[in-house]
Amino acid sequence: MAKLHFHFSVMNAGKTTQLLQVRYNYIENGGLVMLFTSALDDRAGAGKVSSRIGLSADAIPLRHSDDLAAMVREVHAKTPVTVVLIDEVQFMTPEHIWQAARIVDELHIPVMAYGLKNNVFGELFSPAISTLLALAEDIKEIKQLCHCGRKATMILRYDPDGTAVKTGQVVEIGGESRYISVCRPHWVSGDIGAARRATLPAKIACDAA
Repeated sequence: MAKLHFHFSVMNAGKTTQLLQVRYNYIENGGLVMLFTSALDDRAGAGKVSSRIGLSADAIPLRHSDDLAAMVREVHAKTPVTVVLIDEVQFMTPEHIWQAARIVDELHIPVMAYGLKNNVFGELFSPAISTLLALAEDIKEIKQLCHCGRKATMILRYDPDGTAVKTGQVVEIGGESRYISVCRPHWVSGDIGAARRATLPAKIACDAA
């Protein structure tokens, strides 16, 4: 039975690596996979899904105005689609999530969405995530560890000097290297950990120690 799945985590927990492995497995078994990513996320290039360990695949860039269900229905009418995979689902719209649910309910195609649940302010990342949590039949967490060894549940953004930033825009373009996944206590205290402090400029790292 087809389901709407949500696989979530904090940053750098291997979400995209897992998605690409799922894609590979379906293709290896002769399936037709439709892979979508947000048109807003062009870090690896428009329409490209790429993991930190070097795996990548071409994807369909989804714009806010696109109808996900209509796009899948058009392909499915010609060749049966086995599964729909969505990367960076936090950048989608609530309408996209409802369209994903229609793909499951009307076309009986499983949809597996991967993304961040929380933003750097300790809130649900977006209205799309709220909608997905409400509609998904299957919700799984991809776990990551804080620098202290506890489970990381929060995303901490910091300035070049290592100071935690909890105001401003949710997404800082070009600042991907200044995010770290931490447990709730270290998010509250703004502690990025010794290993990350060691990557700061020498004088700043010494002052913060």
